[in-house]
Amino acid sequence: MKGIGEVHDFSPKSILSFVLQSLRLPWMWLGIALMSLGFFSLLTILSFQEVSLVVPVSALSYAAGAFGAKAFLGESVSRNRWIGIAVVCLGVTIVWWSRR
Repeated sequence: MKGIGEVHDFSPKSILSFVLQSLRLPWMWLGIALMSLGFFSLLTILSFQEVSLVVPVSALSYAAGAFGAKAFLGESVSRNRWIGIAVVCLGVTIVWWSRR
């Protein structure tokens, strides 16, 4: 929300003004659309797969977030975080193999 700024006064008028300014941002609507797509995709997958498989596999979003932060935002990701991401991916692989 760098374009709008912070909310310093939590009065109803200030919060309403903040929300109305946020609703004018195209990135906000894109984010809402993508979050909705992700939610309905999850519901669709849950309709034909077991929760015990879908929830652990969804943890791959953490790895995707780290790769995206590194590639698109130029963030530095520490070695310990990469090790943690590798552990998550290993766990997802074990869950995936155990379903057979």
